Amino acid sequence: MMIRPATPADASALAAIWNPFIRDTFVTFNSAEKTPAEVAALVESRAMAGHGFLVAVEGGATLGFATYGQFRTGVGYAHSMEHTILLAPEGRGRGLGRALMARLETHAAAAGVHCMIAGVSAANPDGVAFHAAIGYAQLARLPQVGRKAGRWLDLVLMQKVLSAAPDTGPAAG
Repeated sequence: MMIRPATPADASALAAIWNPFIRDTFVTFNSAEKTPAEVAALVESRAMAGHGFLVAVEGGATLGFATYGQFRTGVGYAHSMEHTILLAPEGRGRGLGRALMARLETHAAAAGVHCMIAGVSAANPDGVAFHAAIGYAQLARLPQVGRKAGRWLDLVLMQKVLSAAPDTGPAAG
């Protein structure tokens, strides 16, 4: 298995992984499937911003991806990122998620990212458990902030601090 930066040429394979989660699960609150053109544009925009977008491939098959972008807009959030990680069924249970996240976190830390945020659907207990197992702390559960298929969904916010950069600004007063 190889983990490498995604390119726009990966867009169809990435959409093929992403769309079943959108269409068939509550893992994501989004209900609009991604087109390959939208995914290609996301890959390009993340690359231009210096944000990671990694893809795992084996024998020509795309098994999963992980990417990150700024958690919230504005310069004050420039060092806080939120990630997405999704695996194809044949990529699960092989340590691929851990490998993708380790590489993504290394990329982010090298780019000066202080912390990574995971916004995990509470309807995805495996996702919550995965993040806890790789060192993410659960910070909050936001009840009924998402809606999909006529159902209100809770969002679990989790965080992992990637750097111990000192706080060097003036004291607030």
